[in-house]
Parts: sequence; C-alpha cells; structure tokens
Amino acid sequence: MIGQPYDLAGKRVFVAGHRGMVGSAIVRRLASEHCEVLTAGRAELDLKDQAAVRAWFAANQPDAVFLAAAKVGGILANDSFPADFLYDNLMIEANVIEAAHVHGVEKLLFLGSSCIYPKMAPQPITEDALLTGPLEPTNEWYAIAKIAGIKLAQAYRRQHGRDFISAMPTNLYGPGDNYDLKGSHVLPALIRKAHEAKLAGADSIEIWGTGTPRREFLHVDDLADACVFLMRTYSDDGHVNVGSGSDVTIFELAQMVCDAIGFTGRIVTDPTKPDGTPRKLMDSALLTNQGWHRRIALPDGIASAYAAFLRDQPASGAATPR
Repeated sequence: MIGQPYDLAGKRVFVAGHRGMVGSAIVRRLASEHCEVLTAGRAELDLKDQAAVRAWFAANQPDAVFLAAAKVGGILANDSFPADFLYDNLMIEANVIEAAHVHGVEKLLFLGSSCIYPKMAPQPITEDALLTGPLEPTNEWYAIAKIAGIKLAQAYRRQHGRDFISAMPTNLYGPGDNYDLKGSHVLPALIRKAHEAKLAGADSIEIWGTGTPRREFLHVDDLADACVFLMRTYSDDGHVNVGSGSDVTIFELAQMVCDAIGFTGRIVTDPTKPDGTPRKLMDSALLTNQGWHRRIALPDGIASAYAAFLRDQPASGAATPR
C-alpha cells in the first residue's frame, strides 16, 4: 500500500548496523536525502543489550530507523552456530523495535531475508508464501529470527499504531561483503576462490554442491535505493520482497565470477556438499508496481564487487597479490 509520503529531509535517521554491507550502503544512499544520519558502533552500543539500546534512543531521539543490523553468514556458519544466529538476531531486532516504540520513532524499516520462505515454496516466491511450509534446515535458525522480526513490526503496528514496515531482500552482494570462506555467502566466496586460484596459477576451482540450484542476486546499492523508496512511500502491515527479478544457476554464477576476474581454469562441483534450497526467486511485483526497479545488472555488479574486493583486501583478509 502506498502510504502518506514520508520525507526524510531534516530527519534524524538511525542506521543500525551501519558498518555492515547493507547498513553502509544505506548510509551512502542517505547522503543525498538531506537528513542527519545517526550511527553507533559496537564499542559504543551493543544492540543485544536492552538497557543500552533504550538509553541510546533516549539520548539520541531518532525520527526514523533502518534496522539493518544482524548476525549473518552462509550455509556453513548457519549450520555450525544455530544458537548464535537465533539468539543474537532475536535480541537485536526486539531491542531496537521496542526502543523505537518507546521513544516515538516516526518510521522504522526492518530488513529480513529471503530465507524466511519455505524451502519448497512455489517460484517465484510471493509475500504470502510466508509460513506455508518447512524452512531450509541449513539456515532455519536465522530464518526464524527474521520471521520474528517481521511479526514484531506487524505487532507494534497493530497494537500501537506504529509505522513500522519490513523489506525482504534477495541474496545480496557488493562493497563491504564478507569474504571469509568459513562464513561468507556464495558470491563473495566465489570471488575470493577465483581470485586466489588466479594468483596461484591453479587449473580449477571447486564449488559446493552440484551447481544446479538457482539463485537471485541483487547489488547492495540497489537494495539501499529500494529501502529509501519504501521508507518514503510504503506503509502497510505486510512485508515487501526486494529482488532483481531473475536468477542464475550457481554454476552460471561461478562462470560469471571467473569471467570478471579473468580466471580461465575449470569449475569443479562437489556433490558431497549441500545444495541448499533448489531454487529461490522472489516475486517483487509489489515493489516494482509501485515504480521501483533495480539499476545494476549482475555482470556489471560482479565486476564492481571484485573491484571493491581488491580495494579492501586487508580488511577482508584475502590474499594479497605478489
């Protein structure tokens, strides 16, 4: 539903999780909105600490909040640390949303993840597929926490009349991504693998699974633009999918990454590793029908992500060219 236009100009806008890939992209996007961006690093504010969060909101009085803070990771990380992914994300979202209510925040956008949907959801996935079937077991802990965040935003809207909304992005990539192979998602992991294979003169790289699952990818700067669009225009109970509208197989993605990096070796699959959900393509018609569209095509986005990876190598822990 299109709501009353919400003008960010002149507002105090808190970006929770501003040092992460999504939060930093939102901060970049807000630079043209003529608002005051509020941030708080982990040393200053532990979002898992309820009292600290309430005190920070009382002292800073934000008008609007982008809730991008979360504990995130790929299949291996989710499967290895289920308690951390569930507890940390529940605490972060509950504390921020409650504090936003208590201190009269005018508008809040909660960011979830496409993993909230059932493993075997009909494709492309519409918003009403939520809670219609079992989740993908390898990331259900993170998914359950994100579902709880959606429901929290809905509950505060229904009980307290708060203008709290939720957006569900598809698989994201871009500047500020995590390239640690033990905790990264598929695209940054492929970038690092192909980069290091090229430096080493290897004749192949290995990818997890069969390479056949299909995934949708969106550049994080496109997501940030969509978040600002929704903050300005959307006001309703339901969450909104944010995707690119197309998907590729993991093998095709690996080939795109190798092409961008200039690695000419073979791509070898490892069927003993999990594939995860067979396909995950979201239906973003609710958003695009309101007039928003992605701007960055996947090959161009991968090239820019690789450029950012090279620029940020010391921070990412990636191998340095000799």
